[in-house]
Amino acid sequence: MYAVIRIRGTVNIAPRIETTLEIMNLRRTNNLSLWSEIPQSLKMIKKVKDYTTFGKINDETLKLLIEAKAKPLESEEKLDAKKVLADLKAGKTLRQAGVKNCFRMSPPRKGFERKGIKVAFVIGGALGERKEKINDLIKRMI
Repeated sequence: MYAVIRIRGTVNIAPRIETTLEIMNLRRTNNLSLWSEIPQSLKMIKKVKDYTTFGKINDETLKLLIEAKAKPLESEEKLDAKKVLADLKAGKTLRQAGVKNCFRMSPPRKGFERKGIKVAFVIGGALGERKEKINDLIKRMI
């Protein structure tokens, strides 16, 4: 499962990319959404790589994320993190598990990487693929 976090804002974005970000539930900066590893999702993630950072989320971080930031689809419903995790491992989507696929995160403690939010992660910035290091960023944002 991929975690995608929007880093950059809305100024001077091409309409196609803005539409893709809206489809992915990334309407604001510091929003996070989870996507399965199917070809359609990966194409959308690659399309918005200049405005987001992404990587594979591990089970420990997913549990922390659901406990701290998950919102139920129904406002009166109470979330059980263990049940949601079991549903996700069984192959259900977040919507089928009763959780919204938009997590509103805080800005990361100690900030983003040294070169800022307009530079790729592989050369010292914050954008693009992080692989397993996305878990560290998510923990700093919870």
